[in-house]
Amino acid sequence: MDHPQTGTVTVFGQGTVHAVPDLIVVGIGVECRASTVGLAYEQAGRRLTAITTALREDEVPGRDIATGVLSVRSDIAWQDGVSRITGYIATGGLRITLSQPGSGTTGTDPAGVIAHAVAAGGDDARLGGLQHAFADRTRLLTRARDAAWDDALDRARHYARRAARDLGPVLEITEDTTAPAPRAPQESGAVRMVAATSQSSVPVEPGEQEISTVLRVTWQLG
Repeated sequence: MDHPQTGTVTVFGQGTVHAVPDLIVVGIGVECRASTVGLAYEQAGRRLTAITTALREDEVPGRDIATGVLSVRSDIAWQDGVSRITGYIATGGLRITLSQPGSGTTGTDPAGVIAHAVAAGGDDARLGGLQHAFADRTRLLTRARDAAWDDALDRARHYARRAARDLGPVLEITEDTTAPAPRAPQESGAVRMVAATSQSSVPVEPGEQEISTVLRVTWQLG
């Protein structure tokens, strides 16, 4: 008596989509030193207000400007093993989202917006990092998933054919989605920027990033 054949085939499929980011997320902060807590706090507030005003002048919407925590700490100096407070340091920051040129939105070029904002903060301004992002990452991820599925299906069909079996129903699907990988190094760290005028700017090139997903799919063999 013949027994029906059983078995499964499990394969991995990978899908990758390459695209140029249409958003820039930049952190701009301030670091102000003064003799008292109140003066340091007040100075930091003025600097952040000046930066925010510059951003609004460049038509950056309020929804794209997020204020971070404003904090004050002691400025301590050590001499002969003894510490003393020499003043106070107030820090604060903004998280700003800007549209890339050619992304279909209006507004000033991001490099000019960043330069203008940093200049408004004066010598107390700090550029805390720059990242590129996608306004609609879901659409790109869907394309990557479709490509991963097609890849997995091709592999499964190949193995089923080689084994002289039919590909049956899907039994299990597992997804592993990876974050976008930048093609170019990103600016990072607290960097002091001194601009001669508000027109001085460093070019901002988004490069190309990828969004990838990997599927692990198991089929029943017929």
